[in-house]
This record gives sequence, C-alpha cells and structure tokens, in this order.
Amino acid sequence: MTYAPERRLTSAFVWTAIFLFATVAMVGAQGEITEAHVALVYLLIILGGSSGGGRGIGFTLAVLAFISIDFYFQPPYGRFEISKRPDWIALIAFMATALVATQLLARANEKTVESSRRADEIDRLASLGAETLSTGSASQALTAIATVVRDTIGTDACEIWVQQGETAAPEVAAQAGAGLGTLAPSPDVALHDADPRVIVVPLRVHARSVGMLALRHNSPIVLDAGARRFLSALAYYAALGIERVRLVAEAERAEALREADRLKDALLASVSHDLRTPLTTIKALAHDIAGDGDERAATIEQQADRLNRMVADLLDLSRLNAGELPVRAELNAAEDVVGAAIQQVSGAFDGRELRTSIEWSEPVLVGRFDFVHALRILVNLLENAHKYSPRAQPVDIQLSRTGTMIAISVADRGPGVPAAERERIFEPFYRPKRSTPDAGSAGLGLSIALRLAMAQGGSLTYEDRIGGGSVFTLGLPAVADATMDALAGAD
Repeated sequence: MTYAPERRLTSAFVWTAIFLFATVAMVGAQGEITEAHVALVYLLIILGGSSGGGRGIGFTLAVLAFISIDFYFQPPYGRFEISKRPDWIALIAFMATALVATQLLARANEKTVESSRRADEIDRLASLGAETLSTGSASQALTAIATVVRDTIGTDACEIWVQQGETAAPEVAAQAGAGLGTLAPSPDVALHDADPRVIVVPLRVHARSVGMLALRHNSPIVLDAGARRFLSALAYYAALGIERVRLVAEAERAEALREADRLKDALLASVSHDLRTPLTTIKALAHDIAGDGDERAATIEQQADRLNRMVADLLDLSRLNAGELPVRAELNAAEDVVGAAIQQVSGAFDGRELRTSIEWSEPVLVGRFDFVHALRILVNLLENAHKYSPRAQPVDIQLSRTGTMIAISVADRGPGVPAAERERIFEPFYRPKRSTPDAGSAGLGLSIALRLAMAQGGSLTYEDRIGGGSVFTLGLPAVADATMDALAGAD
C-alpha cells in the first residue's frame, strides 16, 4: 500500500501524540493496572498507527512501546533493567506480537487497496467499452479511447497514431488534451527514454503492428507495475479501435467498388442493347451494297459481325453477373458436345491438326449440363488455342472422368500464361500484355466461359503444359453409374 508523504507525516504525529498521552495516563495509574493491560493498550495503538500510516509507523510505535514497558512498567521502575527472566520473555513476546500484527495489517491493507484498484480498472474498462460501442463512427471511437486513456492514467494528453503501411510514416488518428509539442515515434519504441514526460506504447492486434499510443505530461510520468499493466489493457482497446477504423474503411471501399461495378454492368447492358439496332442496319446496308459489286461491303460486314459478337458478349456478361442468363442442365453425352465443338471450329482451323483423346475404357461419359453453354465454352477454348499457338503445332482435346466430374481438356503449344497473369486471365476485359492491340476480342471470352461453367455446377481451370503451352480444363457434373443403370433399366 502506498501512502502520500503528507498522510504519513500527519498519521505519525497523531499516533505519537496518542502514544504519549496513553503512556502518561498509564504511568499515573501504575498501582491499578498490570503489565497485561499496558501491553494491550500499546498493541491497539500500534495497530492503529499501522492502519493509518503504514508499517513504518507501526514498527516505530512497537519499539517505543517496548522501551516504555521496560522503563515505566517493570520493576525496578525508571531503569532499563530486567530482574526476572519471565519478564524478559513477556517483553520479547510483546515485541514479536506487535511486529507480526503490524506486518499482517499492512498486507491486508495492501490487498484491500489492490482489490479496489482492480475494481476501478474493471469499471474504467467497462466505461471504455461503453464509450467505444456508443460512438457513431470509428474515428469518434478512437477519440473516446484517447480521452479515457488520458483521464485514467492522469496525463495531460494522449495521442493515437495509425500505421499507414510497411514503409509509410504513421499519422495521428485521434488525440485528447492539449498538444505538448510534436513527436513522431518509431513503431518499435516502447518507452521514450530521451524524454521522461512521454511514454509510447506499440499497438498490436494478432501480432501485427497497427499503430502506437503516445502519452504526454508536463512532468515526468512514473507508472508502477499495476499502472503499466492497466495501460497495456487500454492500449489493446486502442489497437482494436484502429482495427475497427481499418475495417470500416475497407468496407466503405468494397461498397464503393460494388456500386461502381453495378453501374458498370448497367451501363454495359444498356449500351450493348442499344448497339444491336444500328449494327443490324449497318449489316443490312452492307449486304445491299455487296449486291452492287462493291468489294468493300464484305469488309463492312466482317467488322459488323465482329462488333455484334462483342456486343453479345457484353450482354451475356451483364446477364451472368445479374444471374439472369438461363441455364438448362440436362442429360448430355460429353462426346456429343466435343464433336459439335470440333465441327463448329473446323472452318477456322482450316486444315490444322486437331487431335482428340478419349478414355475408351470408361463407359459413355454422360453429364448433367447445359449443352449450348458447354459448347460455347469449348469453342472459346479451341479458338484461343488456335489463336495463340504456332500453326504447325496441333491442338489436343482430352476427355476423361475425374471423380464426380467430366474433364474436357484443351491443350496447345503456345507461349503459356506468365505466373504474374494467371490470377487475372479470367477477369473481364483482361488481355495479355503480349497480345496485339487488334486481337479481335475485348477480353471477355474466358471470363464468360468461367461464369458459364460455374452457373451449371462446373469449373474452368488453367495449368502449364509439360514441355510448354497451356491446358484449359472444363469440368462438368457427371452422372453417377447408378443413375445410368436406372435409366438403362427404365428403357
């Protein structure tokens, strides 16, 4: 237990006066009282002094009582002399009892004060939690935390700094109290040794540094172990407040991105729909001009068809994002969709070798998927393989079953996809850096293919081909053998 110097001085004066008054009174009544009465009175005074001023005053009063009993209340009186051994033993026993009682009382007082301090800390933490929860915004919560920390620790000012990144300098996010100069502490500083009026505590959440808390005072700040422990708890509240600010900012950015994406989809859908009519008119006029023998009409028709395909892709992407593109999952044979895709791209391949590999050891591969959408995905993969791989190299199609999925792989010997671009090849409007400005597409093919595959419970993945090249694998839900047997029995 810690006593203020003024309190110790006052207590020492009061209890010393009481001791002297009691001694004078008991000396006047020597014939009427015994040593036992004297010892009890002195013991009460010692306990009172210990309770009011601490163990130092209690020990002092015990020594004075020891001397007084020997001098005034044991014969021969007025001299420090013990004529009988039992008197000596009684005096030592009194001294030991007084010292032990003083020590025990001091410890009890310390525990009482510590319990009161803990209760006060809990109340302040509860108050801090209420302050942070009742504030309207995350920045207001940080300011409330800074105010509570300043008032609890008893400093003139408290500032909360937010780390802006691994290399960016921190900046003040909240402050309470008057400014006492500027300080930009380093994140790894726990105590500002150069100035005892400033204490800096790093703020961490899940072992990650998020900022720091700076306490400032006009005089040197002295904190005992309990105050430091409490400051650590308050610092964790501040760290959680900073984390709340970060999460709120991220949520606001995410909401802004979602709104921008929604507006983009709405704009694309509107523009794409409105472009259909003029494109149809341009194509019709080009067809009429071609009848007059103008060779430029064929070029106009080709470019109109290209624009029409882009417009169709934009419309489909908007519908897929909105979940409005219908998907009809039906029983279909995987060989049929592969054959239809090969037939559709045969004209574009113009004699280029297209090799097909089917695991004939397996029964007929039947899946439950949308035939039209699966065909569109395969055609897109085959056209990409034809576009980006050397003409002299064949394109391979492999059909197999992997667990509950039918796997249709399209492999080429092109340049492949750099590691830095693999996470982006399925994003809308993304085109490889090495592609020419006029590649004939808007970068929507793979994005639409992935969404079409997912819409029917499938998948679309990429991996490097051994020896160079790319392998795109379309996964479609396969029909279980038991289902096939039931269908065969029904027939």
